[in-house]
Amino acid sequence: MTPMDTALQGRISFAPVSQDDFEELLALRIAAMRESLEAVGRFNPERARERLRKSFYPEHTAFIAFDGQRIGFYTFRPADGGGFQLDHLYVHPTFQSQGIGSEVLRHLLALADARGMTVSLGALRDSPSNRFYQRHGFVQTAEDEWDIYYLRAPRAC
Repeated sequence: MTPMDTALQGRISFAPVSQDDFEELLALRIAAMRESLEAVGRFNPERARERLRKSFYPEHTAFIAFDGQRIGFYTFRPADGGGFQLDHLYVHPTFQSQGIGSEVLRHLLALADARGMTVSLGALRDSPSNRFYQRHGFVQTAEDEWDIYYLRAPRAC
């Protein structure tokens, strides 16, 4: 375990999400994505609402809490055709660059690895999240005007 892992051990927890949590999740998504979306001229709160609504699966979504405070969320669901789809992984900017997102991602990847399943996701082009996912073993598989798509093969446990 790295020193970063030890420093965060026991401080990160997850809590279930319900339909009633949509507005709180939306606020977290907007906070986390705003800077990247503004950089590419795509920040629009109504578009953010629509995109989250289309990919809102409360049964596969969890709040990320740090020292008991809700600071982000993820949606990790079965993908069409097998494997898992990571639709959302957001950490409020105040808590970014502290290893929290990496710890959450390692947790999710361990779940996929234990089942021998791939994980796929999409990330906004020109977002720092692309480097983040590449550092965690994701390989680019496709891209479009706004997003880059990635896949991570399962690792042996």
